[in-house]
Amino acid sequence: MKFIDESKIEVFAGKGGNGIASFRREKYIEKGGPNGGDGGRGGSVYALADRNINTLVDYRFTRSHRARNGEAGRGSDCYGKGAEDVVLRMPVGTVITDLNSGEVIADLTHDGEKVLLAQGGIGGLGNIHFKSSTNRAPRQCTAGTEGEERELQLELKVLADVGLLGMPNAGKSTFIRAVSAARPKVADYPFTTLHPNLGVVRVSLEKSFVIADIPGLIEGAAEGAGLGHQFLRHLARTRLLLHLVDLAPLYEGTDPVLEATAILNELNKYDPLLYQKPRWLVLNKLDLLDDRDEKIAAFLERFTDFDRHFAISAINGDGCKELTYAIMEHLQQLAAAEQQAAADAAQESDTDTL
Repeated sequence: MKFIDESKIEVFAGKGGNGIASFRREKYIEKGGPNGGDGGRGGSVYALADRNINTLVDYRFTRSHRARNGEAGRGSDCYGKGAEDVVLRMPVGTVITDLNSGEVIADLTHDGEKVLLAQGGIGGLGNIHFKSSTNRAPRQCTAGTEGEERELQLELKVLADVGLLGMPNAGKSTFIRAVSAARPKVADYPFTTLHPNLGVVRVSLEKSFVIADIPGLIEGAAEGAGLGHQFLRHLARTRLLLHLVDLAPLYEGTDPVLEATAILNELNKYDPLLYQKPRWLVLNKLDLLDDRDEKIAAFLERFTDFDRHFAISAINGDGCKELTYAIMEHLQQLAAAEQQAAADAAQESDTDTL
């Protein structure tokens, strides 16, 4: 299935059914009085987060989604039938934005989360609601209201704990194959990865995390060069970035330090908040180096913009196990800190209440 991570759609809620003016007419019963029923409500349009859906491909070609109108009221006190709601299933991680106002309507971060996109119209009133002691034969009734219409932008940001960052051919796909069951394409030419890949890294039976591999970045990506800029949004939800650097470049004369610096510049241009995320340096392809210690020392002397650094060889797994253990420990520390902060906030709230 082709990976689709953005789309534009239109949603139309149903119109409410009209109320009716009707009178009871039976043999031997004079002046039976009003009996016009109300119209049914129009169908609404909802979005539902579904973890079994991975892309927005269902909305790439089906752009218009319309709910039915409510039925009109009838005589004999019969109310019109309400229309069924339309539920649009979307991947977890979808951000829904109103194209006209720019308002973010929903950010579907949990499986089963349901959000109203367009409210159905309200059914009109029949003439049974207008009778009174002075108006025993009312002929008034009201029409149903129109349903909401919206143009929406759908944008998928994958949910992952760790994101891989680096130049094309830095070994990101090889690394994710080495530490998880994901099997992205691997080849000896740039831009092998054309769409994000997710892998689950299982450290033990009870401990695991999700890692995301996006297409490689090149200089000028923030202005639209290459492919990676289209997918940088998928790193927005990650809690840790792994900056992979190829210490044995494919082409002679390539300076790994300049490439690593260019990546960080593009990241900062695209989103300063993304640039400020915790970022670990991962020096890859040590198996191709005879003087690995000297190469590592020379690189670290010139490049210092990172929180921690690791040296690995993704092709044979050298150093990968130690890296995954360190990542798991870091994520557990973050989770514990967040739980403690939430507990402290709840305690302060209880104290203020008392």
